[in-house]
Parts: sequence; C-alpha cells; structure tokens
Amino acid sequence: MKRLLWLDDIRNPYIADWLMRYAPEFAYGEGEVHWVKSYNQFVEWITENGLPDLICFDHDLSDIHCYKSTYKEKTGFTCAQWLVEYCMDNHKQIPAFRIQSANPVGAANITGLLNNASKHLS
Repeated sequence: MKRLLWLDDIRNPYIADWLMRYAPEFAYGEGEVHWVKSYNQFVEWITENGLPDLICFDHDLSDIHCYKSTYKEKTGFTCAQWLVEYCMDNHKQIPAFRIQSANPVGAANITGLLNNASKHLS
C-alpha cells in the first residue's frame, strides 16, 4: 500500500480538500496518510518506517519564528535537508514530493534542494 507523509503544523490533510489539491491519489482512501507536524515527528516517522512514496511539505512549521528572530524553529526546509542526508547515507532516492506551503520563498528553496539532490542521487 502506498504511503503519504504529510508535513504541516496547521493544514489537516483530511479537511478543506488538501489531499485533493496536493495528493489526489490519496484523497479517496487509496493508501495510507501519515500526518506529522514538526521536524522531530518527521525524522522519527522516517527513521521508524522508512521512506514514504510521497511527501507533502509545508515550510513554516510554527508561527514563533516570525516573532522571535533569535529563536530558530526547524522548518520544512530543515526537514528537506535532513531527508537529503538520510537518502545519501542510506543510498536511497529522494521520494516524490509536493509543496503545500503558502511561503513562496520557502517552497522554492525546498523544491530546489530536493530537485538538485534527486539529480545527484539517481
């Protein structure tokens, strides 16, 4: 059975048609959807379960980084960096991914990182 890892602290993949927009192949119970909301949950899930077939990334995983410039919240980009290292260390391909972030710069950074890593890990 195919598995989707949905990384988002706010968007519930089961409401507001999020799955239809970003992962329609999972919208009607076709596969498992696993919702994680933080960097730590992301790392833990992949470490325990291996790579999913698809990852949907949000960039801003907490509002706190917007208000406290000295606090460094781990973002979806941080998760993507960890994923690249995991794939390199374990000789795996980057799984399929999509971005549902409202942060255009963050979304572009994640996309660029993962596309570049995919070329070098093939």
